[in-house]
Amino acid sequence: MTLKEHLRKNILLATPVVIGQLGHIMVSVADSVMVGRLGVIPLAAATFAGTIYHILMLFGIGVSYAITPKVAATDTKDHGRLLRFLQDGFFMNLSLGLILFLLGYIASHFLHFFGQEVPVAKAAGPYLIIMCGSLIPLMIFQTFRQYAEGLSDTFSPMIVSVFANLLNVFFNYMLIYGKLGAPALGLNGAGIATLMARVIMFAVMIWWVRKKIQGFEWRYTWSGIRELLRIGLPSGMQYVFEVGAFATAAIMVGWIGAEALAAHNIALNLAAISYMAATGLAAASTIRIGNQMGLRDRRNLRIAGFSSFGLVAIFMGCCGTVFILLRNVLPALYIENDVVQTTAASLLVIAAAFQISDGIQAVGLGVLRGLTDVKVPTIVTFVAYWLIAIPIGYWFAFHGGYGVQGMWYGLSLGLTISGILHIWRFNRLSKKIQFQ
Repeated sequence: MTLKEHLRKNILLATPVVIGQLGHIMVSVADSVMVGRLGVIPLAAATFAGTIYHILMLFGIGVSYAITPKVAATDTKDHGRLLRFLQDGFFMNLSLGLILFLLGYIASHFLHFFGQEVPVAKAAGPYLIIMCGSLIPLMIFQTFRQYAEGLSDTFSPMIVSVFANLLNVFFNYMLIYGKLGAPALGLNGAGIATLMARVIMFAVMIWWVRKKIQGFEWRYTWSGIRELLRIGLPSGMQYVFEVGAFATAAIMVGWIGAEALAAHNIALNLAAISYMAATGLAAASTIRIGNQMGLRDRRNLRIAGFSSFGLVAIFMGCCGTVFILLRNVLPALYIENDVVQTTAASLLVIAAAFQISDGIQAVGLGVLRGLTDVKVPTIVTFVAYWLIAIPIGYWFAFHGGYGVQGMWYGLSLGLTISGILHIWRFNRLSKKIQFQ
């Protein structure tokens, strides 16, 4: 295949995945935009709870990604092996969803220890419990989504995600503001809306995929679950280290004040849109690399990987340009507060600067996952964010006099280092890989 053909296949495969990934983050975007109309405290509470919730959610999604490369590298005629990955993945994700909900429930009772303003911590607790409850149907949905994507069916999960996102906005309108006869539940209404939409989402996905699957049984094998966890747990930890760093940054920003935290939330919410699109490209690159691993084709494996890096760099560069051009417009969609809007606009300029780095490190994790290389990238992620980004960001913010902008400088450095190291490792491994 030529480079042009690889780029075309990447785009065709990635587009539905990107839209599906955006479905996850648009839930938070819709919540933030609609909750922001209630004031600074509800928006700050949504931000604070969201930092914890997103760590749990992305860890779960990262673990579920183990299903995709296994399915992608399996001969489609080997129905029994494919079915085993689906069944084992279902019970793994269901169990993980219950565990994540329990962790979120426990965390909700200790929010006052994080140094946030009392009204913010008080409002965040119930919202966090509801949002973590929505992780159970989300993880079940992820099972069937990752299985379908491993078979290169990226269209079905996209349709379901878009449908659920539209439902979430509708339920938000009803439950946040008390419209169409529903009670006005404010911030908690946003959480309930997300839970309702995700229950419908997983039910539709199960119905859709099971129509195409013959022989599915409600059983699992421990050996199969361990095989998935061998890839899934490190993949989940990669997201924990990265998103956890941003969550820790949000907690530190909360020490500055509610307005700084609200501005951080707006800029991060917008940056998360492009990031989740990049993770969609990363998921597609995992499928492409997994396919070439199954075909034992080193040449096309390398082209598929490097074309994915190029594609995400172009896309994220365009996103950065949008952030700069609309830096004074986008924050106004969230809240009517001049201080918050001005601070958020300055953060969007920094976000624009690290867009390409963020995209490359995301795709780097995807192509390496396709090679089933997950341990070293996990170490790289930990070092880049926790030993470099957070300490430097803290120093700039609280000792260098840069405030919330200083924290973002540190995060930008961590993303850049991570992206460079992932490209280097893919180049090295793809040259040396031995097909058995």
